[in-house]
Amino acid sequence: MGEVRTEITLVNLRDAANAQSGFIPKSEVRQLTIDAVVDTGAWTLVINEKTRAKLGLLIEDPAETTLAGGVKIPSGTTEPVRIYWKDRKTTCEAVVLSGEEDVLMGAYPLEGLDLMIHPKTQEVVGAHGDKVRNVVK
Repeated sequence: MGEVRTEITLVNLRDAANAQSGFIPKSEVRQLTIDAVVDTGAWTLVINEKTRAKLGLLIEDPAETTLAGGVKIPSGTTEPVRIYWKDRKTTCEAVVLSGEEDVLMGAYPLEGLDLMIHPKTQEVVGAHGDKVRNVVK
């Protein structure tokens, strides 16, 4: 299986709430459209420091991550970020890895958007076709 990428838009949810409340104009909501790597082995959204800074996301849980080989890098978890894929949206926190180049969209946002990787075409598609289906039992 090769690398699967898809275009997503990330929105600072705090900015969006402030715009909805009238505290800032909608034009000041920080957002970024990027080509993300779809990584089903990652749990959540993984962004780099550059993306975090452009979106103005606050790090709520600063930490340090140890990579293979024992290299330690700054990391942390952000406040919630809204993720848009075509006409779908979900919200989750992002893990910030300062040395990461790509943005990774992991299993949690894929589930929230009701998406999957089509095994034959290696494209991101709706898990239940064109309609989002989230079932609560």
